[in-house]
Amino acid sequence: MNYGFVKVAAAVPHVRVADCFYNTQQIEGMMRQAATKHVQIIAFPELSITAYTCLDLFQQETLLRYAEKALMELVSKTADLDLLTIVGCPLRSGSQLINAAVAFQRGEILGVVPKSYLPSYKEFQEERWFTPASQLQEGVIQIGGRAVPMDSYLLFEYEQVKVGVELCEDLWVPIPPSSELAMQGANLIFNLSASNELIGKHAYLRALIAQQSARCIAGYIYASAGFGESSTDLVFAGNGIIAENGVILKESERFSMEEQLVISEIDVENLMNDRRVNTSFMQGYLNHNLTSATIIPFSLPNHTLQLTRPIDPHPFTPSGEALKERCEEIFHIQVAGLAKRLVHTHAQTAVVGISGGLDSTLALLVTVMTFDALKLPRERIIGITMPGFGTTDRTYTNACNLIRSLGVTLKEISIKAACLQHFQDIEHDPSVHDVTYENSQARERTQLLMDVANKANGMVIGTGDLSELALGWATYNGDHMSMYGVNGSIPKTLVRYLVEWVANNKVDEQSKATLLDIVDTPISPELIPADEQGNIKQKTEDLVGPYELHDFFLYHFIRFGACPSKIYFLAQIAFAGVYDTATIKKWLHTFFRRFFQQQFKRSCLPDGPKVGSITLSPRGDWRMPSDAMATLWLEEIEKL
Repeated sequence: MNYGFVKVAAAVPHVRVADCFYNTQQIEGMMRQAATKHVQIIAFPELSITAYTCLDLFQQETLLRYAEKALMELVSKTADLDLLTIVGCPLRSGSQLINAAVAFQRGEILGVVPKSYLPSYKEFQEERWFTPASQLQEGVIQIGGRAVPMDSYLLFEYEQVKVGVELCEDLWVPIPPSSELAMQGANLIFNLSASNELIGKHAYLRALIAQQSARCIAGYIYASAGFGESSTDLVFAGNGIIAENGVILKESERFSMEEQLVISEIDVENLMNDRRVNTSFMQGYLNHNLTSATIIPFSLPNHTLQLTRPIDPHPFTPSGEALKERCEEIFHIQVAGLAKRLVHTHAQTAVVGISGGLDSTLALLVTVMTFDALKLPRERIIGITMPGFGTTDRTYTNACNLIRSLGVTLKEISIKAACLQHFQDIEHDPSVHDVTYENSQARERTQLLMDVANKANGMVIGTGDLSELALGWATYNGDHMSMYGVNGSIPKTLVRYLVEWVANNKVDEQSKATLLDIVDTPISPELIPADEQGNIKQKTEDLVGPYELHDFFLYHFIRFGACPSKIYFLAQIAFAGVYDTATIKKWLHTFFRRFFQQQFKRSCLPDGPKVGSITLSPRGDWRMPSDAMATLWLEEIEKL
């Protein structure tokens, strides 16, 4: 199954109105072109055998007879091709005429799907010639002397790939056939269309396709008539659009006078995972008396997968204007969550431990925005810097400067004396820089924050982020704990962009300079003494791996339930030229090993707002036994 990807195409061929054999010649050419590109399923526009704009010529025996003959020749001539093809053709069914989608493969017609909803308003008049599916008298149709299954609810099935078909207007009604087909298993919907262009219509169409693919949790492949259709009263722009679960993956150039082949890959594995997770998806099937679909088997051509769709190396961070909108929305969610908790607990202050690193900076910014929203003085925020054995001048200076420039109350409490006393109490040699040495400092800091909050009738605001929780990169009952964790569902790669966005859009020049320097500072817990030059010696990404890799692994593992081999395959594409395969494999192994080992920390997290599609809160999105073994996942990685 090539990791669940199916290569599909929406074709927009040249047509000549009523010139059936010319049209099938163009269709055959595009089929062969698609086959060389390893396309597995291809769709052509509505009535593509004759062209859509034949009007009353559809009532002519000559056109209908030669349309069927051209169709049969096309099927015969392409018997050497493996791809499943769906074309539009007018077909006679007894005394009725249907606007049909014909599916064929390897020289055999597999099934015919008649159009369910015929538009007969404004510029459309299909009921003048065609009969809707609901009024057809037969369940089979004779084509070339052979009986072929005919139904609006046909499912072409190969293993977990299930293909449904609808035609143009079917998409525009309140409950499209594709909705029912999806509930009966269809995960790829092909729409053969001939929708004309009007001002503003295209934007609505794109939204409609994206939304229907999302509602159906399906791939949606839309092929619409283009150049060559009659322009007597209408113009057709040739829309080929491929969408997957709400996202448009690829689309054609509008108003092109050239034929177009729009190709992308639909991740059926991800779609099926989303359907299983979304347990309400199938409730419509159980609650409604749906027409049972007819299952028609087909074969999916087996090709070596070559992805044409982009794989985003940073799935948590959109680009351009979308990133700005994302940042603003995230802050609104964080602020709303913290504001409610402050009001509910009647907290008079908020206490934030400020290290000069990214996470604590983001937590402080959220707290400041929350106090502003609640019209509380910023002085009631207590920003505490707690220098330790590994604190560098750079992070210490940035922490103090930021607290002052934001108008927050600054408190400095060194943890060195307390930790040395603690080492003496537990008989630990301070020169041994082991986990005891590091965690003692983290827990001392947390104790200070909690006790100051108690004294000031306040609340400790947590700083830990999603990436750290995934890797367990937090000291249990140290920085792991707080009274409300505002960053708990924000990955490290996004934290950096959020801080940078605030620097460029929300603060004064002094704060901006400090924030931008924090963004450029290496990520570190600073629990090990600095080097001889006073620089950070303990760099987190040297120890656990690059966060951009771990965030990529986390996204695909949690969001789609992807297996390690698929994540590895996608990561090689996403990070080509950045990390070699050995590096990706090394850190993928680290990710899964740590993710399973560290679940016990995630099982007792403080409250905090869900921000994106992924969070590891034990009260909502992720419930996992702390004793689960990573054996199956690690063995799969070792075999890569």
